[in-house]
Formats: sequence, C-alpha cells, structure tokens
Amino acid sequence: MNPLDLTGRVAVVTGGGTGIGAATARLLAEHGADLLIASRTEAELEEVASSIRAATGRRCAVQRTDVKQEADIVRMVERAIEEFGQIDILVNNAGGTRLGPLEDLPTRGWDSIFELNVRGPFLCTREVGRHMIERRSGAIVNVSSGAGLTGVKGGAHYSAAKSGLQMFTRVTAAEWGQYGIRCNCVAVGVVASERAEAAWEVAQIDQQRIAALVPLGRSGTPTEVAWPILFLASDAASYVSGQTFAVDGGPNLSG
Repeated sequence: MNPLDLTGRVAVVTGGGTGIGAATARLLAEHGADLLIASRTEAELEEVASSIRAATGRRCAVQRTDVKQEADIVRMVERAIEEFGQIDILVNNAGGTRLGPLEDLPTRGWDSIFELNVRGPFLCTREVGRHMIERRSGAIVNVSSGAGLTGVKGGAHYSAAKSGLQMFTRVTAAEWGQYGIRCNCVAVGVVASERAEAAWEVAQIDQQRIAALVPLGRSGTPTEVAWPILFLASDAASYVSGQTFAVDGGPNLSG
C-alpha cells in the first residue's frame, strides 16, 4: 500500500487559485484525490482546475468563496457535498496580511486580519467538520506562518492571528480525535509565491536579502509546502494530530 494514495477521497482547498493552495491542489490530485478549490477569483480557480483535470484526470470543481463571509463558506461546503457526496480532507490555506507599525494599526485592520486568518478557518472547519464527524473520519490541515511561532515586527495582528490558528489546530485535534478526525498545521516561512513576489516588488524588498536570512539560503516554493500538507492529509500521518510543523528553511538564530 502507498500511504500517500488519496484515491477515493475528496479534498476542499481554500485559497486554491494561486500559490500554496494551487500547488497543494495539484499535488493532492496527482495522488488520487478529487477536489473542490475555492477563492475569491473565479478566473484563477478555473485555470487551476482545467490544468488539474488535463494533467491528472481527476474531478476538480470550483467555487467562488470569500472566507470572511459565513454564507460563502456554507455554500462552498454544500457545493462540495452536492458534487462529490463527501469531504475527507480540508486544507485551510486562504490567508494573508498587510504589515504596518502597531501604533498606526487601525481597529478595522486588526479585525480584518483575524477574520481572514482565524475566523475563516474556524467557519470552514466547523462546517466541514459536521460531515467528517458524521463519517467519523477526516484530515484537516491549517496553513499558518512562522509569524505565529516567533512573531514579526510590523505584524502584531498577523502574528497574533496565526498563533491563534495554531492553538485552534491543537484544540480541534483534542476535541475531534474521538471521531477519527486529525487536525494539523504548517507554519510557513519565506515562500516565493506569485503574490508574495508581486508584493515584494511593490514594497521594493530585496528578495536576495530575505533569502540570506534563511539557513538554507533561499526562499521556498509553493510545492515545497504542498508536500508536507500532502503528508499530513494522508495515511502516512495517521497517528499525527494537533501538531504545528515549521516549513521555513530552518531557524534564524543569532550568535
């Protein structure tokens, strides 16, 4: 048996139109999963879904979803059940931030980051979890950030939100383990996704300077994050739950 084989399983991936989400969706499909991918931009979803269908022959549905909107999440889950009849894997990948100094951080800015990075995954987990509990099986993978482990200056809101997501992962695993549901988390470091590279260019950030701070000496790629997600979603991690794994190229230590 291949413990990474996902044949017969259905995965829902939020933020599936670009970057880590798109790479994860492709890798899950390559290992046999059928998928529903969701994000706010339908054109990006359709492009990814078409490439997945052509490359793997797997079914891949798309659903325009803003994870800040509860009604959108409810509809996303309903669509997945209508399309496939089950949900076996949930990847809460949608997230992000805009950095800024704490003294200038508006209340709405704080709330918005928590809505995207904590409330959204909570709503997705709750809605999908109801089906997983009924089936008494499932795997949930939350995508966090190194900011949730060590913090980042200019990102008090983002660091706090991602730290909260990591604790949410731990409690979900503790409460739902009795139903055969596993919940884990990846804390991602510097990854050169399309949107990250665009943001660095706008902010005039030197990518080589960022990479020099990583012990491995380079930025990561979306696919390098997708592989740990595949592991955690598969039977290869059948006795792993409630954990947060750093996928960051190594610790940046002084001394």
